[in-house]
Amino acid sequence: MAGLRLGPLLRYADGSSATVWIEAGRPCAAEVRCADGSGGTTRTFQVAGHHYALIPVTGLTPGTATPYEVFLDGTRAWPPDDSPFPPSAIRTPAGDDDVRVAFGSCRWAAPPAGEHDPVGPDALDSLAARIAADPDGERPDVLLLLGDQVYADETSDATRRRIAGRRDLTEPPGSEVADYEEYTWLYDESWRDPEVRWLLSTVPSCMIFDDHDVIDDWNTSASWVADMRATDWWRERVLSGLMSYWVYQHLGNLSPAALAADPLYAAVRDTPDGTDLVRDFACRADTEPAGVRWSYRRDFGRVRLLMVDTRAARVLAEDGRAMLDAGEAHWLREQALDTPGSYDHLLVGTSLPWLLPHLVHDAEGWNAALCRGERGARWARFGEKVRRAADLEHWAAFPDSFAALTRLLAEVGTGPQAPASVLVLSGDVHHAYVAEPRWPGDVPDARVLQLTCSPVHNSIPLSIRAGFRFGWSALARALGRGFRRHGRSPRPPVGWRKTGGPWFGNQLMTLTLRGRSAWLRLHQARADGALVLVEESELTTG
Repeated sequence: MAGLRLGPLLRYADGSSATVWIEAGRPCAAEVRCADGSGGTTRTFQVAGHHYALIPVTGLTPGTATPYEVFLDGTRAWPPDDSPFPPSAIRTPAGDDDVRVAFGSCRWAAPPAGEHDPVGPDALDSLAARIAADPDGERPDVLLLLGDQVYADETSDATRRRIAGRRDLTEPPGSEVADYEEYTWLYDESWRDPEVRWLLSTVPSCMIFDDHDVIDDWNTSASWVADMRATDWWRERVLSGLMSYWVYQHLGNLSPAALAADPLYAAVRDTPDGTDLVRDFACRADTEPAGVRWSYRRDFGRVRLLMVDTRAARVLAEDGRAMLDAGEAHWLREQALDTPGSYDHLLVGTSLPWLLPHLVHDAEGWNAALCRGERGARWARFGEKVRRAADLEHWAAFPDSFAALTRLLAEVGTGPQAPASVLVLSGDVHHAYVAEPRWPGDVPDARVLQLTCSPVHNSIPLSIRAGFRFGWSALARALGRGFRRHGRSPRPPVGWRKTGGPWFGNQLMTLTLRGRSAWLRLHQARADGALVLVEESELTTG
């Protein structure tokens, strides 16, 4: 009998359809049956000895919450008979509903129940507990996970023990994951957490990778890539990371129409074993990144979300560094400017913040100038060492890309058909804050903000707390100007100020969007399992 190894994850949901992702223990027919008679079925596909399905659900009624069950070869596999949680349900939006978007990033898997958690309570566990306690109450319409869903380079004690039973930890990559099979263990550990498993079964999710999904500082520079490719273990690691991301995260990001038009997805489903097809795709994604697009668009009524790949789409040559290659940059611009006036809020999901504390921004711009040779070869070599040691690879480290994104956000937010808000949603930096840009000339009509929220469940060392608090200070800004002068770097094309934070803790931000109004709330997880409101503010009025 087929068993449900992982999932279900409710990924896509609109007014009449949804997709549900599962991993089964063997090949089977996977089916979703909803209480109102709607549903869908499909056969599993195989990658590297594992069996998956993305089940299309059709016939849903807008504005309803429909409980569902998952069947494998006709036998019910979800929910478990002893589940302590309410039934998983697919909630379909009505046209005039509020849109609630929760987001965050950086989540280590929580340890098993009863074990000590060294980084404190998991914000996703706390969100699950809150929803389960009041199933008919307020909940997110979508959960955006903005990178570092798994940590391939920082494994738990349990995963290290599993790896040690399979290969020699004294040989690279040591206790880090090495191949596709070990990646599946990371997803098992992360998504089998009972609270998180139920949460992801009943709240739709959108995901994008960041560096730890593959390795810390992934694609920092051309010399970094050359060094990694010179090792004998990197190729298998990066291909396995991209393969597993495509299976576990990327497919569920796509709408049913995008899935139907995806030739790789069709080919994998039509073959008994899709491993070679997915591996060939991962090879192209690694060596020819301009030919693969991980970014995607989702529309929630009059809210447009653009999730942007800021890792695999980079151009790393020092004389032409760019956060996005030309095709990716064109796609972002095209999607942001598509049908002006058709949306009230633009959300740009990028794992890496656009606006950083001023000292950090100026240090990254200075470092980029050194690395491209503004102060000579010796300074360039020093700059590369600093870049890797200090993780200087955000938007500020790609000055031309920073300027281009700044211009695009201003253009989108200006004019009679401008949305009410243009909001950049980010994570990565293990704290939360709100920053507002200040243009030197005409200001956009829309409210433009950087909203940063992380971690969901990770450590916040004292050095991070002190460093980021200092990074916003007047003294830090003066130091930053010194960096700019030494690197012969121009003043940024936009100024900005911190209007909220910094906040430290395991946390989630939630946007509530109603017409042209927007509200922001920040909740932090507490040791007793509660999700406590620590900030609430109105961003725009209707």
